[in-house]
Amino acid sequence: MTKVGLPGRPRTGPLRYARGARRRSLTALRRSASSLRRSVAALRWPDWLIPCVYLVVSVGLTWRMWANPTATVPTNGTSNVSADIYINSWFMRYTATALAHGHLPALVTTAVNAPQGVNAMWNTSMLLPSAVLAPVTLAAGPIASLTVLLTVGFAGSATSLYVVLRRWGTGPVGAGTGGALYGFSPALAVAAEDHYHLQFAVLPPLIVSALLRLATGRGRPVRTGIWLGLLVAAQIFIAEELLVDTVLAGALALAVLVACRPTMILGKIAGAAAGVGIAGAVVLLLAGHALLVQFRGPLAETGSPWHLGRYGNPPAEFVTAPYAVFFHGNFKQFLASNKQFNVESYAYLGWPLLGLIAAATIFFWRDLRVRVAALTFILVELFSLGAHAVSLGDWRIPGTALPWHWMRHVPLVSQALPQRLSILADGAAAAVLAFGLDRALASKAGAPGWRRPVIAAAAGLALLPVIPRPVPGAVASSSPTGFRTAVAALGLRSGAPVLVLPPEKGLAMEWQATSGAPISLVGGYCIVPDSSGHAVECDTYKVLSPDEHLTLIRMDLLAQHKHGHFDPPAAAMAATITALRPAAVLAASSGQSLLGRYLVTFFGPPTVRSGQMMGWRIKGICGGHRSGLHGPGGPGPLCAHP
Repeated sequence: MTKVGLPGRPRTGPLRYARGARRRSLTALRRSASSLRRSVAALRWPDWLIPCVYLVVSVGLTWRMWANPTATVPTNGTSNVSADIYINSWFMRYTATALAHGHLPALVTTAVNAPQGVNAMWNTSMLLPSAVLAPVTLAAGPIASLTVLLTVGFAGSATSLYVVLRRWGTGPVGAGTGGALYGFSPALAVAAEDHYHLQFAVLPPLIVSALLRLATGRGRPVRTGIWLGLLVAAQIFIAEELLVDTVLAGALALAVLVACRPTMILGKIAGAAAGVGIAGAVVLLLAGHALLVQFRGPLAETGSPWHLGRYGNPPAEFVTAPYAVFFHGNFKQFLASNKQFNVESYAYLGWPLLGLIAAATIFFWRDLRVRVAALTFILVELFSLGAHAVSLGDWRIPGTALPWHWMRHVPLVSQALPQRLSILADGAAAAVLAFGLDRALASKAGAPGWRRPVIAAAAGLALLPVIPRPVPGAVASSSPTGFRTAVAALGLRSGAPVLVLPPEKGLAMEWQATSGAPISLVGGYCIVPDSSGHAVECDTYKVLSPDEHLTLIRMDLLAQHKHGHFDPPAAAMAATITALRPAAVLAASSGQSLLGRYLVTFFGPPTVRSGQMMGWRIKGICGGHRSGLHGPGGPGPLCAHP
């Protein structure tokens, strides 16, 4: 007899089975999702772990600066601090002060080198990093910002190439090794000792990668073009010289790619041209005004203040280790014999690493990535030799046979130093190593078990000679006791021009930067145009009158306590004050020093004394025609407030 269920009460058997099936399905789905998340996490963990390792290594390389981040700066191993660091410190303070007052920093300013002023775009102003780090500068000072910038320069450069290599199909091991070689290369280790704007080489790999993605059709023209434009505009406000080098290296890489795959590249030319056009539009939108001020505005200049004929990598430098790496020899003797500067030696890679790069190129030549990177490396290093004759054993190659000889008169390129191209060449070498290592470590059926350990050991031994040493540091010259108090006591308007003595190269800029004194500086360490528009250094005979140049030299000798007939002639001193038009004169000197006695005799009693400082507020323009003007030995002029 069949049982009939009660009305409104369904049978429980099928329902219980359906509910159980749904629970089992949901459980299986959760397990699948959890497994997928674990797989994704396992796939992605190197992409965040490796940059973290880079950051730890960067802190280790800059630990001397972090031990005293507000006062210690890099050096090349001596106790002397380069004036290049002082100008970077000054621009950090200059930009932060402008932003604190609610406006962007002026591109042409008389805040330094008054009364002529400077064009910030022609100097290593690093306006973008200075703006980003403005909160750090305002809170802890400009040297703290430079310490952050140095650390991020190492880790960021390594990470940027790592990201690029991963995007071009390299595994974590190969990309991590390549990123480390670039970010901690001898070139960047040398740049870290003096040139922040070159050591912060974060954007060049991204720029070259975006250009190649457009050329190969891997990147969408609009999106990649906008990205390329943003990168180029940002690099303009970091270091234009490095941008020129990056564009040259990217053009060489593109030329190699066209030679290797002409049909593929020519088929993508329309999209690539559109992307480049969009990039150009973005650059003009973001940096067009700055470029117009640079090339058509006040204090525009041409040429270079440096003697470019002496610059370039001698071939021996590729295998002569600089002081910036742990294992180095008598590098000082090499510098003396080749007339090179310690902080301009970027070429070193060493025989083992050069051999490994050559081996990777030969074994994996069929890999287009390896071929393009290797040929780009060779071409960029050829350009880095410069335009002077080089010797290879008994062979002497004339400068006219080198490619840089034919580029040195090209606008913008003519103002770059050729040996700095090695920074980009190291990126290409790192790409060769990364692609080659990735191919060599790839699993192959029947491969012996010792294959991977041997390859890893060979790579490690080749990289051993290029391991950088921690960046040397020294305490920067802080402003003398009483500097800011003396400025305040003089009662000057904000931004008033002040002549700070002694006129040591860049020293007054550092004092103002660390103290934050609201004044403008007469003279300074910078680059300006001479009367013909050619780029020259500030405070040199090329832009000063004979009287001004003589006076500043004599002042410097007095500050060094040099005895003899070193007092500036009264007429020359008067002509200098008349031409420079300072609102005040500040001297880091006592009244008993040679410099102090001269100034007291010339200007009369100081308007203010504070700590190590004496200051005179100039009442009017001193001139040789004034009856009250007398030189040392007389009663002194009546041009300063007592």
